[in-house]
Amino acid sequence: MELNELVELNVGSPQFRIKNSVITTDPEYKFYSQNDLEEDLAGMKLFDEQPKLIRTSDNVTTLAEKDVVFSLISGKAAIVSPLHSGYLYTQNYIVIRTGEEVDDKFLVYLLNEDKQIARQLWLSLQGSSVLKYTVKQLRELKIAELPPIDKQKIIGDVYMKQCHLQALQERKARNETLLRLTRLGEAY
Repeated sequence: MELNELVELNVGSPQFRIKNSVITTDPEYKFYSQNDLEEDLAGMKLFDEQPKLIRTSDNVTTLAEKDVVFSLISGKAAIVSPLHSGYLYTQNYIVIRTGEEVDDKFLVYLLNEDKQIARQLWLSLQGSSVLKYTVKQLRELKIAELPPIDKQKIIGDVYMKQCHLQALQERKARNETLLRLTRLGEAY
């Protein structure tokens, strides 16, 4: 079966059509970025950058906590954390709404790690001059028969914990390197 038979896909607002407003009573939004997606996948703050802001009266698409978001740029998926709830997402991102047949965390695991899905996405990019995925490619992904929902939940939970653990280990390694380099500098 195809992914679009299991989920609903919602494309973000076209960024070039959003008009900036100078009226201070208009809402201000933070743009969702690739770094935000990486943080959501890791389950922790990774970057110290300030998000890009826009004030607009336009009707825009925003993220909600626990939304599954897929980047058409990187081909990665994550679940939106409370930190990024309310962020404006552009046409570079797709929000995927699952039904009762698919666990959100399991879907993130499938999109990020399943070799058959990765192969389909890679093959669909062949011949492209710009390496960017499309909604059509995502919609038409062939999905193998899914395990029962209770098994999906276990796999999804373990995957998300593994992503968090990996981010912690990488942070620890960076900090240890920084500490050693600082001590070398002091010894010099």
